[in-house]
Amino acid sequence: MKILVAIKRVVDANVKVRVKADNSGVDLTNAKMAVNPFCEIAIEEAIRLKEKGLAEEIIAVSIGEKACQEQIRTALALGADRGIHVEAAADLQPLPVARLLQKLVEKEGIGLVILGKQSIDSDNNQVGQMLAALGGMPQGTFACKVDIADGRALVTREVDGGEQTVSLTLPAVITTDLRLNEPRYASLPNIMKAKKKQLDTVTPEELGVDISSGLKVIAVEPPPSRSAGVKVASVDELISKLKTEAKVI
Repeated sequence: MKILVAIKRVVDANVKVRVKADNSGVDLTNAKMAVNPFCEIAIEEAIRLKEKGLAEEIIAVSIGEKACQEQIRTALALGADRGIHVEAAADLQPLPVARLLQKLVEKEGIGLVILGKQSIDSDNNQVGQMLAALGGMPQGTFACKVDIADGRALVTREVDGGEQTVSLTLPAVITTDLRLNEPRYASLPNIMKAKKKQLDTVTPEELGVDISSGLKVIAVEPPPSRSAGVKVASVDELISKLKTEAKVI
């Protein structure tokens, strides 16, 4: 079985992002970039499945500018066998991304797709679901546990009421949640080996996908600053302020 892991290049989770002066987007100048945290979990899960003998190859895919190859190399250092970079604009919408991934699923004969449930930059939580719909594949979203056996994936999902377990016929799409695993760190020898692993570059045109979008960003604005809190001397004063000032009760 081949596993395709989709990864996204995002601003490092520890970096405080800034909005551009013209409100056209987020200022990425000199910002530290990294693999999306949910995608790191997807990489780790694919590696664990291979270590169990359930997969023969892991293909790491990233869509975006040439700089995305850095994150693909990270996935290769962690244990992915091969990388594919789809060179395109960095601000693709979820539907074109899903269409590109679907073409790669067909081209590579993928048996299982694992990707993060969402990226920490746009927070759309859409690509996995769209990919499953386009490919007619069953999906297990928000996965906190995955078991593969007899051509099926048993996926435990995190839902509002607790957990839900679904049985999926392969090929299938799984999106990862935080409790699925703890991603490993890449060792120095594996980082050196990753430089020699295969990394192919393709374009949307070669895959026959139109990446144009009908969506347009009007403006990006930072959230309003929170006012400083106040101390109250008693519960009665707290209730009074909640009623008269905050007007929440």
